[in-house]
Amino acid sequence: MRILAGLLLAATLGWAQDWRTSADLPGVKWDGVSAEQKTTVLNVIRKFPCTCGCNMTVAQCRVEDPPCGHSQALVAMAIDAAKQGKTEEEIRQVLDNSPLALRARQRNRILLDPVAIPIDGAPVRGPAQAKVTLVEFSDFQCPYCAAAAGKLVALQQAYPNDVRLVFKQFPLEIHSMAALAAAAALSANAQGKFWALHDRMYADFRHLSRANILAWGKDLGLDQVKFQAGMDAEATQATVQRDLEDGLRAGVEGTPTVFVNGKKYQGPLDFEAFHLVIDAELKGQPITR
Repeated sequence: MRILAGLLLAATLGWAQDWRTSADLPGVKWDGVSAEQKTTVLNVIRKFPCTCGCNMTVAQCRVEDPPCGHSQALVAMAIDAAKQGKTEEEIRQVLDNSPLALRARQRNRILLDPVAIPIDGAPVRGPAQAKVTLVEFSDFQCPYCAAAAGKLVALQQAYPNDVRLVFKQFPLEIHSMAALAAAAALSANAQGKFWALHDRMYADFRHLSRANILAWGKDLGLDQVKFQAGMDAEATQATVQRDLEDGLRAGVEGTPTVFVNGKKYQGPLDFEAFHLVIDAELKGQPITR
């Protein structure tokens, strides 16, 4: 066993020492690749940065972190491009335009490129002429959404003339009561009580049930007949589904997700971080981490 371990260590060290010059890399199959194509691929992957965030080139990552799926996928793309007769520069462009590279470039951005998000008819807090629109996709049974809800409301209140907060439904399938809560919130919105029920449900999100939601609605003065009818209406269900689809098209992958003037926000959900983003947006200045 000691001899085997020593051989493995020696092999690993050997790989690590010659990734810049070795014609073979761990896990890379060169079947059907000509000598010239292989040289072209190696020239590219010895310089192209791996998209996993390791700060190594693709070739180096293959050697020093063989389980890395990013480097493995990038090598496969490069080999496929070489087989198509592409030049080194064309192969670099293939890798640079890949979804892996795109996500890597976005990883350290606080705000992504803007996308169109329909908000007509959605619950809103703040003036229509506000310079900054925050669109929140949220789930009433999500603990992270509950933690963020008060912070987002406080943020809008800190900029009463310049920021408006728009709420979009994004109930997750893993939360059994989220869809019902979304429908209830929209039904309450029809009676001008969205934000009141919003606050009440998030305050007790672990105890969402039809009975509790109806009781909370009654406490808030909602017309119970209209409230229940709105919750169960096909039009309400359609609105929830439409919000979900809007979120998916915009790039929502989980909750809560916030967009600032259509730009997906990737920073921490706290007041200070948002404060800097809002100030920069009001001044028309770019912001980075």
